[in-house]
Amino acid sequence: MGPGWVLGRWAGRLLVAGLVAFMTFPTLVVFVASFNDTAILSFPPQGYSLRWYANALTYPQFQRAAVNSLLVTLATAALALPLGIASVLALERGRLRGRAFWAAVLLSPLIIPGVVAGLGLLILGAAIGLLQSRWPLIFAHVVLVLPFVIRSLWVSLANLDPNLERAAASLGAGPWRVFWRITLPLLRPGLFAALLFAVIISLNEFVVSLFISTRVTEILPVAMFTYVVNYTDPTIAALSALFILGTFVIVYLADHVLDMSAVFQIAHGRDRERA
Repeated sequence: MGPGWVLGRWAGRLLVAGLVAFMTFPTLVVFVASFNDTAILSFPPQGYSLRWYANALTYPQFQRAAVNSLLVTLATAALALPLGIASVLALERGRLRGRAFWAAVLLSPLIIPGVVAGLGLLILGAAIGLLQSRWPLIFAHVVLVLPFVIRSLWVSLANLDPNLERAAASLGAGPWRVFWRITLPLLRPGLFAALLFAVIISLNEFVVSLFISTRVTEILPVAMFTYVVNYTDPTIAALSALFILGTFVIVYLADHVLDMSAVFQIAHGRDRERA
């Protein structure tokens, strides 16, 4: 190992450290600003207070929006997971003609601009008179999270040994029994990853939700945007800090309790076997 290799290694470490600092510094600024004791959002704070956290938790619009976010997210996950499972089974196990085309269609929400999708859903929802309910939001969130659900499940299914399913079928198990007793339990890492993506993306979705939500059905990110338009106090920084902290707790619990890393361990194990 020559001096050039050591220099390159340290340069790589410094680059990674710089990127991490660049990504985390705004979050730290939000956390510090949320404790400001003045009625104007400023950094650095002149004093420290928790009153803006109390205001964020007791503000009626935020409370209503939080309930809407929870209901929309739960409904989104409940619909997106079965749809994702059916999609990856058809793409990976089924004899589907034009599989590449259907895969592109299912993953296409990743490349459609949020403004275009939001405007289209707004026109559609207004035409059929559903904008006063949460269903347009739920439908939009299902469409937006489905590509992430499909990719997570597809990784697990692609790394699942089909001989296990064939063995169960050869012993007399029907297709549904094979699915419930063999396929679905082995997809558990992918299911946990898909659920995590569905929850986080749905909770944080803003652009499309801004178009199709009303004062009654708006979710938390939209309510936060509305508050910023009208007020300049640190309440929004306090709520943002709680939002960031909640997302971190979800990811941490998913990684340490649900063993999310199993998705990548399976893939690595299969790659080593093939090598």
